[in-house]
Amino acid sequence: VVDIPNSMTVLPELLPYSIEMSKRKLTGIMNFTNPGVVSHNEILQMYKDYIDPEFTWSNFTIEEQAKVIVAPRSNNLLETQRIEKEFPMILNIKDSLKKYVFEPAVEKKAELRAAVKEMRGR
Repeated sequence: VVDIPNSMTVLPELLPYSIEMSKRKLTGIMNFTNPGVVSHNEILQMYKDYIDPEFTWSNFTIEEQAKVIVAPRSNNLLETQRIEKEFPMILNIKDSLKKYVFEPAVEKKAELRAAVKEMRGR
């Protein structure tokens, strides 16, 4: 994993906003993403904290990554002032991941751990 912060969208939170945007007839540019950035390590740490305390991973450099991917990755921090103005209740990315992804996943811990171990060939 290359540990680079990125903007990210948590769809279970933001999809209802898209319906509201349509009802309000909002037009123009609005980055449909949660405010803030989250790094790959932070997401993996959340997985470890909520789902599998034995989970491990290792980091590598961008140069090492370039040797194993077909096309370069895009990393970004998107501006979110407009969506925050229209929907002041929008959660920052880290809180949204916890509320909409990791907290609900706790109920299926064993199932998720088994699936991840199978994907990793362990």
